[in-house]
Amino acid sequence: MSTAVHRLHFDLDDQIAERYPQVPFEVRGEGSVEVTLAYEGEGAVVDLGCEDPERWRGWSGGARSRFVIGRDAATPGYEPGDLPDGRWAVVLGLHAIPAGGVDVTVTVTLPAEGPVEDDPPAPPAPSAARGSERGLPAPAGLTWFAGDFHCHSLHSDGDQSLAQVAARAVGHGLDFLAMTEHNTVSHHPHLAGVGAAYDLSLLPGQEVTTARGHANAFGDIGFIDFRAPADTWEPEVEARGGFLSINHPIEGDCSWLHPLPSLPPAIELWHIGWFRDLRSTAPWAYWRHWRPDAVLLGGSDFHDLTHAYPPGTPTTWVLAEDRTPDAVFAAVLAGRTAIAIGPAPGTPTLLRLDEDLIAIDADGTVLVDIDGRRTAVHGSRVSLPAGDAGTGPFRLESADRTLLAVSR
Repeated sequence: MSTAVHRLHFDLDDQIAERYPQVPFEVRGEGSVEVTLAYEGEGAVVDLGCEDPERWRGWSGGARSRFVIGRDAATPGYEPGDLPDGRWAVVLGLHAIPAGGVDVTVTVTLPAEGPVEDDPPAPPAPSAARGSERGLPAPAGLTWFAGDFHCHSLHSDGDQSLAQVAARAVGHGLDFLAMTEHNTVSHHPHLAGVGAAYDLSLLPGQEVTTARGHANAFGDIGFIDFRAPADTWEPEVEARGGFLSINHPIEGDCSWLHPLPSLPPAIELWHIGWFRDLRSTAPWAYWRHWRPDAVLLGGSDFHDLTHAYPPGTPTTWVLAEDRTPDAVFAAVLAGRTAIAIGPAPGTPTLLRLDEDLIAIDADGTVLVDIDGRRTAVHGSRVSLPAGDAGTGPFRLESADRTLLAVSR
């Protein structure tokens, strides 16, 4: 066994020069590696990741200070497998560096001395009605499925295992859930098995995360390098058969700042952050600068139990042939989505079917178009030609202008 200790100091000039510095080390036949990170500096946040001579091996951001990679197992967020000989690197992320700098210690042990952490026990599958059982109006051969396009687990900075997240999603009535871990795809091989155990369609995704904005790359398409220029992400994702969505574009210090020569096909218009003030009009102001044909998605950005809300807050409804990942993604790219405050029966919901808008369980609400045109809704099921309602996207509001549902 060999242990190498690297003591480093980073200041603001270092952060400006290179946000993702590397600490290289050599692998020569070892079957595992263990890395620990420690740092001192008030207000400092240093992220942690790893790459081998051939590929990206994982990322835990600021959520972990230790990881193990072995042939058969790895810390969540990192991919197990053979350890190729050659130059490896611990990849640091200088996320927050105080004015006085930060002292960093990286320790690399070959082979690993400590074990890979065990997942918490998997909870039983709850018995709950799914959104698809609500029977929302749909053309023959299609069904409205309830889901969420933004969620995290122990594979990035969540505090729940994939199984624990799946159980919470099922308990909230979801049919599908996209797992979008930060800068890693280590969760992808586990999705089918966990989904089958909970009768939940788990969709593969990656939240490509930078200091100037986040985007979800959807599809089982491999790792998208967050260190590459943002204008390369969408062409790369599309070339691999996936699609890109811009996340929470006006959310605090995670707002979207990257300039793009062309806009991706989808946008997370309704993020959980909007629940802080459901009467805010900021997302509609942002929409004015986006492509008018963008597909609208919602995301809870679920991370942990302290958030006190389940996956599916808000709920994205997708009109699809079935709830498999391929069918859900195809429906998204066809624009067949709607967003509501939740999936349960009785929740006001606004759907687009061909040229008609249908407001379900929305008596006493107001239909509003992007230009502010308002139409009162009277009745539990109201159909209105979209052309008569104005210009989309459309939304349902309560009398006090609280957002309830969105549709194209």
